[in-house]
Amino acid sequence: MSRGSHMTQRYGGSEGGFAESIRAFAEQAQQALDATFREIVIEIGSSVIRMSPVGNPEIWAANVAHRAARTAEADRYDAKVVARNEAIRQTPGNLTKAGNLKRGLRYAKPLTKTERDQNFFVNGLVTGQGYVGGRFRGNWQFSIDSPATDELDRIDPSGKEAIAALLAQVQALTIGQTAYIVNNLPYAVPLEYGHSTQAPAGMVRITLANFQRIVDAAIRANRL
Repeated sequence: MSRGSHMTQRYGGSEGGFAESIRAFAEQAQQALDATFREIVIEIGSSVIRMSPVGNPEIWAANVAHRAARTAEADRYDAKVVARNEAIRQTPGNLTKAGNLKRGLRYAKPLTKTERDQNFFVNGLVTGQGYVGGRFRGNWQFSIDSPATDELDRIDPSGKEAIAALLAQVQALTIGQTAYIVNNLPYAVPLEYGHSTQAPAGMVRITLANFQRIVDAAIRANRL
């Protein structure tokens, strides 16, 4: 038996053993890359969802102006009450020697909170009655290789449904594919560029500013 054949026989299977180890490492490395990619996409998607403004009629300009006007009217009423009471107090003959109002006379009462609400509508709305916010937050959609093109009817004020959908769908994502996170509502771009006082700096731009931090955190979490 030659030395070469003896070595092959003696160490038979070693080549296969090394190959399996290399293959396992490669698979593990691929899995780590996939997990890192998914984690980055999840964090980006969750970020834009969480930062998306939820419509609130109370802060709409028309309603703010309306409530300010009604509050001013209620304040004027209360100011007249104060003036009237002071006039009563300063009128000779209206007070007893002890300084109390004589029988039959009463001071006017300022408005109660309930009267301000019900009589002067200081918390009223001129637009948006019955409006439920959360459609924009619920319209973030995740897809692979091509962007979603439709709009959703999902009303999701907390963002939990949109994030749950992202978490479920992103599991199919692997390195080398293109991930899309889009919002197709017609007012998405205005909201991104300051239309909402709740998100004056946008959502996507803030997330992009944090992109490197998101990537670094995902790499550390999935390091082999």
